[in-house]
Parts: sequence; structure tokens; C-alpha cells
Amino acid sequence: MSDVRQAYVTAAEVATALLRAPAVAAGWGRPSALPEFSVGGLAAHLGAQVFNVTLALAAEVPPGCSAVSVREHYARASWLAADLNEETNVLIRRGSEKAAANGPVDVHTRASAELRRLRDVLPAEPADRTVFLPWAGWPLTLDDLLLTRLMEIAVHCDDLAASVAEPTPELPDAVFDPVLTLLTGLAVRRHGQVAVLRALSRAERAPATITAL
Repeated sequence: MSDVRQAYVTAAEVATALLRAPAVAAGWGRPSALPEFSVGGLAAHLGAQVFNVTLALAAEVPPGCSAVSVREHYARASWLAADLNEETNVLIRRGSEKAAANGPVDVHTRASAELRRLRDVLPAEPADRTVFLPWAGWPLTLDDLLLTRLMEIAVHCDDLAASVAEPTPELPDAVFDPVLTLLTGLAVRRHGQVAVLRALSRAERAPATITAL
């Protein structure tokens, strides 16, 4: 199994463990750290980083449709840096809240079951496997899809932990390093090299933010 596939499984294990935390269940209906998301909706969105891999594996790649790069994927993503109330973000929140409606046990149970299946499925997939993202409308290689899910898991584990006053889970280097590389690249794309360089090395000249998302 490729490094990113193994890293994804590890990250998904961390995510599903957080979904099982008593504090998450206790806060399910309360507002989360993210505007307009309940704790339950945010937890369901975190769980979707497992479910969506299965959706992509099951989707048929349209004939003649080639995988785009990760860079192009984020260039096309309508949610990236979109306003809170833009349609794409409203739809994400609405779908997540709907997925949370049956409660924390349902979300955790389904995510855990799907992860057990993916542990067997991912190693058997070809190294060059292309998958189609129904929610986006274009294909990625499987490994690039998993890289994007690594980032989603890392970011939303922190969001969910902060929402319920739990410590943010520490991720192994094999998970965190590619996430850091991806987020740094997105930050450079959004703010430019100089802004990121100064934020990381020169506090006296650092910009107010270099947020990647």
C-alpha cells in the first residue's frame, strides 16, 4: 500500500476515535467552533471524509475524462475561500446536518464500518487508479484524493476538538507532513511567496494572515 494510502487509514482511525469521544456526543446539538455548524453537523462532515472515498471509488469515470492535478482541483473548488453564505457552503452544511440527524452513535458506527472496509479495499487498488468525485464533477488519482482527505481530516479534527474542549489529536509525521505541504502550497497560491516566507521567518514583517483556506 502506498504511503499516502497508509497515512489516510491512520488519519481516518484518529478521526473515528474522536467521533467516539463522549464530549462530542454530549455537545451534539450545540453550536460548533465553525459558524452555522452544529457539533453534530461538524462531526458528520468529518465522518464524510471516510464516506466520500467510497463514493469516489464507486463512481464511474466519464469516458475520455482524465485526472486533474491537486493544484487544479483546488483552483476549481468553489468552496475555497467562499463566503459563509455562498451556495456551495450552504449545501455542505445542510448535507452535514442531515447526516447528523440520527445522532452520534450512527455517525461513528457508519464511519467505523466504512473504514474497516477501506482497510481491505485500498491496498488492492492499482497504483494509477483514477476516481471520479461526484460532489466536484472531475476525477483525481486515488492517491491525490486521499491527500485531500488527509487535509480535511487534520483540519476538521482540530475544529471538532475545539468545539467540545477536547485536546486536538496529535497526528503522526506521515500524516501531518503531507498536510503541511499541501496547506503551505495553498497559502502561497492565495497570498504569495513573500507573505508565507515572512509569516514563517520574520515576525516583524509578517502579514496578518496566511490562511490557506
